[in-house]
Amino acid sequence: MAGSRSRGRTEETGRWTAEERRAMKERAAEIAAERAGTATPAEQEAAVLAKIAELPEGDRAIAEDLHKLIREFAPTLTPRLWYGMPAYAKDGKVLCFLQPASKFKARYATLGFSDAAQLDDGQMWPTSFALRQLGDAEATRIRELLARALGTA
Repeated sequence: MAGSRSRGRTEETGRWTAEERRAMKERAAEIAAERAGTATPAEQEAAVLAKIAELPEGDRAIAEDLHKLIREFAPTLTPRLWYGMPAYAKDGKVLCFLQPASKFKARYATLGFSDAAQLDDGQMWPTSFALRQLGDAEATRIRELLARALGTA
C-alpha cells in the first residue's frame, strides 16, 4: 500500500518522515540538556509552557487544560519535554505525555502513559487514550488514570 508506514518509516522511501526526524532531533537536544544538568524544574516547566504556546489552537487548548489538571491533581510530577511533547515525570522518569495531533498529523491528540505508570490490569491494558477535547468527563477520567498510574487509587 503506497504511503503506508512500516516501523516508523514510509514504505515508498524506507526513510523516517519529517515529523519523526524532528521528534528525534528534539529528543537528542533534550538528552543533551539533561546530561548537562543545567535545567531547573522551573526552567523545564517554562519549556513545556513555551512548547504548548506554539501548538495549533485545538492542540493548545487540550495541552493547556491537561497541564493545569496535572499540576493541580499531581503536583509531585515534574513537567518536562519528551520528544518535543509535554510530559510529566515521576522521580525523573516520564509517567505520562501528551502527543498533540499536529505532532504526526493525526486526527486526535493522545494521552500516553509509560511503563512507569501502574495501570496494570490483568494481562492486557491500555496505555494511550485518544483526546479530541478535554471536558469535565475527560478530566474526571484522566484524574482516575493518574491516581492509578501513581499508585494512589
